[in-house]
Amino acid sequence: MKITIFGARGNVGTRVISEALLRGHEITAVLRDNTKPHDFDASVKVVNGHADNIDDIVKWSEGQDIVISATRPPQGLESQLVDTAKALLLGLAQTKVRLLLVGGAASLTVPNSNGVLVVNDPDLVPTAWRDIALACLEQHNICLDNESVNWSYLSPPAVIAPGERTGLFRIGTDELLVDEQGQSNISLEDFAIAVLDEAEFVKHTRKRFTVAY
Repeated sequence: MKITIFGARGNVGTRVISEALLRGHEITAVLRDNTKPHDFDASVKVVNGHADNIDDIVKWSEGQDIVISATRPPQGLESQLVDTAKALLLGLAQTKVRLLLVGGAASLTVPNSNGVLVVNDPDLVPTAWRDIALACLEQHNICLDNESVNWSYLSPPAVIAPGERTGLFRIGTDELLVDEQGQSNISLEDFAIAVLDEAEFVKHTRKRFTVAY
């Protein structure tokens, strides 16, 4: 597959690239500044572009099989997530390329809560994280309203961190996945497997899904 990745330098993006290369895919990594040093494999095509620029999205998605976006704005600029989602959907509506958007857990429901959203649970989203959670909630809603792009939205569990690549995890839809101890987590390495599995097998067209141990 020919895959374009926005947010390629991030924790998720770098793991997605590694997993995609393991599977033999052709990768275009879009960076805001492609002149800075990077550690990508020599086979990765590194280009310059912004995920909130429609012209860049059109340029680097043309002829590709899928665009994967895993951008994460700095603190104080959380609304960029919303702008990026809008730009991606507008740009890909022109090229008709699939979108796999790595979003947030904010719009998932909390287990056994009668439908309370993660964003409204202070135990899961303390005040310091509320702005980014609200941006993720709006990001997901923007996707739900879109019928012109074949998008998939992947919500992470409560905790996602570096760890082992096991390939052993569960897949859910709209509820936060927790284990028997009430923990909700996955390694970045296994999260990347979930991303590439969806890219290859397309099980959630215009739907959200989530993963966790």
